[in-house]
Amino acid sequence: MTAPGSGRPPYRPPARVDVQIDAPRFSFLKRDDRGAIDFVSPLPCPFNYGSVPGTRSGDGDRIDALVLGARKPRGLVRQLPVVAIVHFTDAGELDPKWICAAGPLDLVAHVQVDAFFRVYAVAKRALNRARGKSGETRYDGIELLRE
Repeated sequence: MTAPGSGRPPYRPPARVDVQIDAPRFSFLKRDDRGAIDFVSPLPCPFNYGSVPGTRSGDGDRIDALVLGARKPRGLVRQLPVVAIVHFTDAGELDPKWICAAGPLDLVAHVQVDAFFRVYAVAKRALNRARGKSGETRYDGIELLRE
């Protein structure tokens, strides 16, 4: 899923996407596209963390997707609406996360996602330094797409 002529992925999601769950809700482990453990979070993830098959983010992996709601099993693929985008930069590369849910992003979920990514950015920045990666790592907020 690359923007024609740009060489860069389009980070504007379609209305609905297929999401594959990589880390069930309350997991501490984030996995890469091959299923290997990529990151151990200092906090349990308050949502299901997955990725969108057939897409590429700035880091070369599939675009990450958060699936709100009840805990889902690892490997499950489900089609859901994209209701918001977490704007994130990882080691200088755009690395958005699409928030998928059956309904709009409510205040509680918004606060949870915001708090998680504030902590995640600090932890990921330290991990990138330890891995010798350069470039800024930061969380730039949440953009609502559909009410």
